[in-house]
Amino acid sequence: MQLLDLRPKLDTTSQAFFRFRRIGPDRTLITNLEGRWMVLSDEGFTRFATGALEDGSPLKAELADKNFLRQGWDETAAREALARRKSFLGYGPNLHVMVITLRCNETCVYCHASRADMDATHTDMTKETAEQSVDLALSSTSPGITIEFQGGEPLVNFEVLKHIVHYAKEKNEAIGKTLEFTLVTNLALMDDEKLDFLLDHKVQICTSIDGPKDLHDKQRKLPTLSSYDAVSHWIPKINQAYTDRGLDPTLYHVEALLTTTRAALPRWKEIVDTYADLGCRALFLRPIDPFGFAGKTKKTVEYPRAAYLDFYRNATDYILEKNRQGVQMIERFGAIFLTKILRGEDPNFLDIRSPAGAGIGQLAYSYDGSVYTCDEGRMLAAQGDQTFRLGHVAESKYRDIVGHPTVRAMVIASNLDSQPDCVSCTYNPYCGIQTTHNHKTQGSVFGRMRESNICAVHKGIQDYLFEKLADAEPHVLEAFDRWTTIRAREHFLHAPEG
Repeated sequence: MQLLDLRPKLDTTSQAFFRFRRIGPDRTLITNLEGRWMVLSDEGFTRFATGALEDGSPLKAELADKNFLRQGWDETAAREALARRKSFLGYGPNLHVMVITLRCNETCVYCHASRADMDATHTDMTKETAEQSVDLALSSTSPGITIEFQGGEPLVNFEVLKHIVHYAKEKNEAIGKTLEFTLVTNLALMDDEKLDFLLDHKVQICTSIDGPKDLHDKQRKLPTLSSYDAVSHWIPKINQAYTDRGLDPTLYHVEALLTTTRAALPRWKEIVDTYADLGCRALFLRPIDPFGFAGKTKKTVEYPRAAYLDFYRNATDYILEKNRQGVQMIERFGAIFLTKILRGEDPNFLDIRSPAGAGIGQLAYSYDGSVYTCDEGRMLAAQGDQTFRLGHVAESKYRDIVGHPTVRAMVIASNLDSQPDCVSCTYNPYCGIQTTHNHKTQGSVFGRMRESNICAVHKGIQDYLFEKLADAEPHVLEAFDRWTTIRAREHFLHAPEG
């Protein structure tokens, strides 16, 4: 007896290129080459997949409008949309991380930078090395560059920080780039004199907050003092200084980052409330990385990424609820993905783009003048792995740095269209991979995405975002629109005076 096959017959002649993924029990997300997307019911997806769309139906009209049907497929629109998403490829390294010291006054349980003790003055960048680093950074083909001061704790070597700001502005007069400065600091060594300089020279300030005081102080230890008291003192003071200078506080404020440890997972509500109480308008729910001391303390700080995704959903739901109550705060991880999903634009967050920014969007300069593909490459070097070292500021030319074989390999490895798993992934238009993380955790810059923590996190966050978009609650859609609205912050830009 021959059994009848009653399953719907797929039709491959009516659809244009698409990828698909289930989001929830009765909905399927489809995306196309240029990043347009739709969420279809089971019945709608079956009609789409079997070529059973009725002429004149709203579903067929929407699929055609979003370029999902072969008949009438708009090649020009697809090409233009893809070019807009990849516009960053026309530039060069725009982020230049300058590690002006490894010395740090705090001891963090997960320190990614492999800090040095406060008496290790040999880890301070000299003014000569600083000038050579600036010269190399200003050689970038990017029309604008950001110099980001990192450490250790950059305020330990404040004289070199000031020297870089003055030198870069002076050198740039003849070069004509748009110039920005950013400082990543724990704020514990801040004083009024330092703050006046940073404000006068338009240096953006970013710090770290790991949650309420007991959690922050446990993870970011400051000998004999409270690191939380330091950061909670200076954040409102700096924000008020921006307001006193006539700047819009919704645009100009201290940025803060969270490193999510195992201890943070059950405390998502307290963490969000802490940020809100301090006047922070953005929260970046970053999972912990395997670099630096975090590799040694992973037994106490690490966790399964499924637990992180539960934390992310709870915290972001709570942020959205606070948005509905009038508290202006965004979750930056989600905002990065949503800008690509909703705006069709790439915000150029270098770790989440294809190809990634290592070597072609970012360079990192160690205190000794060594140049690396990215800050994570520099972190690995601090632990003895020189895989991502590209040269030295006193010896290497710009073309040798950006054309280095390691940079070429990382570009190939982070191109999602060349990754076996990523090429068929529904989230391909919006995602990105970190090749240094692959190297550290899996022994290859290419990695194996189905076994990757980063892949699990990116897929989990995008699942959550598309579920929210499909549910289409008005207050959520309104919040997402605000999260992805790009607002210029001209105050931080340094244009040549000539």
